[in-house]
Amino acid sequence: MTLRVGIIGVAGRLGSVLAAGLDAADGLELVAGVSPAHAGRPLGDVVGALPEGAPAAATPVGADLDALLDAGVDVALEVTGPATVGTHLRWLLEHGVHAVVGATGLSDADLDAARALAAASPANAVIAPNFSLGAVLVERFAAEAARHLPHVEIVELHHDGKVDAPSGTAIATAAAVARARGDDAPAPAGTSGPAVVDGARGATVHGVPVHAVRLPGLVAHEEVLLGGEGQLLTLRHDTTDRSAFVAGAVLACRRVGDVGGVVVGLGELL
Repeated sequence: MTLRVGIIGVAGRLGSVLAAGLDAADGLELVAGVSPAHAGRPLGDVVGALPEGAPAAATPVGADLDALLDAGVDVALEVTGPATVGTHLRWLLEHGVHAVVGATGLSDADLDAARALAAASPANAVIAPNFSLGAVLVERFAAEAARHLPHVEIVELHHDGKVDAPSGTAIATAAAVARARGDDAPAPAGTSGPAVVDGARGATVHGVPVHAVRLPGLVAHEEVLLGGEGQLLTLRHDTTDRSAFVAGAVLACRRVGDVGGVVVGLGELL
């Protein structure tokens, strides 16, 4: 069975890369794209990297989410941003469309609403803070290591166009570390006091100091540092090209129909 896929935010940095990757994947067919600023233009012109002869190339980009229903999509990939992702996720579940969310910025209230909607809907959702399989593995390794080396800090580095800080990946990693440490978490050292400039020690997320860097020349990078007596363990993942996100997005699209409700993190699918 071929799954019909639509992308919300198809003209963005991530959406345009995923469009080509999804359309080339076995068992998936790109049939719709949504981007209000590019409405009516051929999808192939907006994305610019579809496989040669792809049927979707001539498909007009939709102005709103109704274009997904018109195209009969089975799965919608949401890769817009914090301002729209929550509304879009609720809309998809209300309309019975499986959702794969790669945008960050969902609040706890958004997740609670999504779980309630999914319970009454034939549609499921996979929420993925990062589609890179390597980044998902760093989160898993960090949680395991934090059981033995509980003093942890995270540095995340992204391109200067990223609007949120810290990244969803760093937040998810910090949450995984916090769960692994349980009630034995040490207090972050030197995060406040008269000699500490406000913000110099980053933000404390789930009890873990997180430092966000935004610079041109970066794509997406994360470093987890775990300190112990006389030792330092460093876990680092570098995304050098957005093509790294294709495999995870393909996996999520293929599996979302089977997850039963709302799943947070690609780690649940590995």
